[in-house]
This record gives sequence, structure tokens and C-alpha cells, in this order.
Amino acid sequence: MTDNPDPTGAGAPAGAEATQSRPTTKVLTQYIRDLSFENGLATKAITGEVKPQIAVQVNLDARRRGNENQYEVITKIKATSKNQGGDETLFVCELEYAGIFQVEGVAQEQLHPYLLIECPRLTFPFVRRILSDVTRDGGFPPLNLDQIDFLEIYKQEIQRRVAAGQGGEGAPANGAATDA
Repeated sequence: MTDNPDPTGAGAPAGAEATQSRPTTKVLTQYIRDLSFENGLATKAITGEVKPQIAVQVNLDARRRGNENQYEVITKIKATSKNQGGDETLFVCELEYAGIFQVEGVAQEQLHPYLLIECPRLTFPFVRRILSDVTRDGGFPPLNLDQIDFLEIYKQEIQRRVAAGQGGEGAPANGAATDA
């Protein structure tokens, strides 16, 4: 026996914490997979006062790459602006933004939510900037998206799947979608 009591009171053997792995995520690269901007004002003569009403749809997808711990996570955003007083579309902006992530130390049962919640959070500031720049360059005020709650999007997708009889969590290749 030792005269020095265990200050943690846990009584765990030395090095036990070292064997528990903490999740690590490395962003290996990120890039625009697809970008489209359609300017309705350029093709139509919209008359009267323009009051834009913006709808944003968010879809997420993740798939394993060749390496066991590497995943491509794609955030797909479609922003549509229509004139509030009419049916005219002012613009449609579609962006697929991807990141290649190396994820280690995440339990298999937690991998699906981790990929579709944490990874999009890391790339979202870049998605926001691109959408802002593209809408501004298209002749509109910059579209500055509010922060997106990827956890809530994930929960809604799981509820939708359960209601549709598809089961809960799927493989990492299955994504999540919502209107934001």
C-alpha cells in the first residue's frame, strides 16, 4: 500500500485515461463541389417594389473515402428569393460545399451523427461567406445566413425516417435534409 492517497478518488490504474481516445477531427481539404446562381432580375422585367422573401433548404450527406478514417461531408444549400408581392423568382443560389475529414476516436454508433453535425459546423462559416459573396456579386444585397442548428436538422431527419418506416440512423452515406 502507498501512503499517498489517490487525489482523484477514482482508483483507476495509471495510464487508464491515456487508453481512452478522444475524438479527433482533421479537415484535410474543403472545396466547392457545385455552384449555381440564377438571376431572375436579369431575365425578367420585374416592375414595382421588390420585397424579397428568402427560403433556404439544407441537405447533408457523408460518405466514406478510400481511407478507413476519411469521409467526405457535403453541405448542400439552396436559397430561393421570391418577390413577396408576386410569384417572380428574384434569384436561386445552389451550393454544394464539401470537406474531407479524417475522424478518429469516434465510436461506430456515434459516427453518423458526428459526421452530419460536427463536420458541417466546421465548414459552415465558409458556406456562409460564399453565399454572401455570390448573392452580392449577382446584384443583390449579401445573403447572410443565420447559424444553422445541424443537431436539430439531424434530429428532424431521424424523426422523418422513423415516421416513414426507414428506421433510425443509417450508414454514413445517408444524409439529412431540412428547410431552414
